[in-house]
Amino acid sequence: MAVPELPPSIYDQAGRLLSRDEGQQCFELFWGIIEEAFQHSNKESASIPQDLSLLGFFKIKLQEKNLPEPIQKRVLDLSESWGDYIGGTIDRQSLKYFFLEETVDEGRNFHAEPRSSILRLTIEFQAVLDQITKDTYAQANVQLSTKVTSVRFGASTADQDSLDGSSRVTVTTAQNTTTEYDEVVMTAPLGWLKRNLSTFHPPLPPRLQTAITNISYGRLEKVYLTFPTAFWLPSQSDETADAPIINPFFTQWLAPTYTRHHWPVECVFLSSLPHPCAHPTLLFYMHGPLAEHITSITSSLDPSSQIYLATLTDFFKPYYSLLPNYTPDNNKMDPIRALATNWQNDELAGWGSYSNFQISSPEEVGQVELDKDIEALRYGAPEQRVWFAGEHTSPFVALGTVTGAWWSGEKVGRRILSAYGIGGEGLEGKEVVDGGMVEDGSAVGVGAKRGGTGLGV
Repeated sequence: MAVPELPPSIYDQAGRLLSRDEGQQCFELFWGIIEEAFQHSNKESASIPQDLSLLGFFKIKLQEKNLPEPIQKRVLDLSESWGDYIGGTIDRQSLKYFFLEETVDEGRNFHAEPRSSILRLTIEFQAVLDQITKDTYAQANVQLSTKVTSVRFGASTADQDSLDGSSRVTVTTAQNTTTEYDEVVMTAPLGWLKRNLSTFHPPLPPRLQTAITNISYGRLEKVYLTFPTAFWLPSQSDETADAPIINPFFTQWLAPTYTRHHWPVECVFLSSLPHPCAHPTLLFYMHGPLAEHITSITSSLDPSSQIYLATLTDFFKPYYSLLPNYTPDNNKMDPIRALATNWQNDELAGWGSYSNFQISSPEEVGQVELDKDIEALRYGAPEQRVWFAGEHTSPFVALGTVTGAWWSGEKVGRRILSAYGIGGEGLEGKEVVDGGMVEDGSAVGVGAKRGGTGLGV
């Protein structure tokens, strides 16, 4: 994993922007311990207790470094931001399976991306989507706004009880329409699968059900605030050797004492995207109790209403009002539009964002093998002609990413072709990467983990 070259602007608990030295020290300690955690998890996973969290590892390492208590506290506060990568709190992040969170380098660090890479992603991603949909709509019968309620293997119109090798898969929708298929690929989000195991008839194999139960599903949310102008952009005159770090892309607020709930937040400045993508918008990331709170105060409101805008403005104003150049009572420095995601209450998003890997108690659930669970999901239930694709079935290096979801679909497609005797040798046991085949774990590419939710049913 690449460590960002420029630390974010960091505001401490009192709302003070840290100096360059303070910010750099805090930032390097945080990422240094993250790197140590990845190395430890990769090398010693078998011996790490499954109930030891990443937060516990942070506390151990900070004590070993014998740092002053205020610095330890600041780094621990900063460590909470890891939750915005996984969509869950750091005290629930498994250290044993932390290696499963180590995606391809560029996938984690938006604020570390060179401007050329950001421009490529923001412009070319739409072109990729356009090409995908062009081929799909031209060659497939795409049914939108159609929910699947039943996937039944062996129930054909000719023989409802047949379970022989010639059986097909019958898919029933909420409109009570049925269609038969030779093979079915489910790209439903993991969160949806967790709540809908009864959709499959006969039930999925026990090993596959266990995998779906064991792997956790994150609940990342985002809030976009658009302003009349990007007042926070620094000028060259702000840059002096001893001045606080002003990161043009990324800012973090550590557990603030000046807000009601003391929740830390972080945001990306979309104003710093390359032309023509730049616009005066702050993009806030959140997880855990903060994400639950934001969805609870906005879900019943009309996003186009003034009360919706006022609700989000009131909540985030204690944060953005600390940004450079803010002037109180200047109406050009308050948002004119706002939008909050609500994925954790969205059925088609699986009531969340993407998979993550949490601690568990051996006494309560027994021994778990989350890496083997991913492999079980990846294998699917081909004996029932049901296959699975999506970020939760991708190579380890791309779990939770759009890239991983794409690779998993390519992999399943090749496996189905192979089952029908189509394609070359050696497809099994390998992963599809950038259009080619490589051994699992050696993938390279871009995985944008914070992107959003899983695919539809």
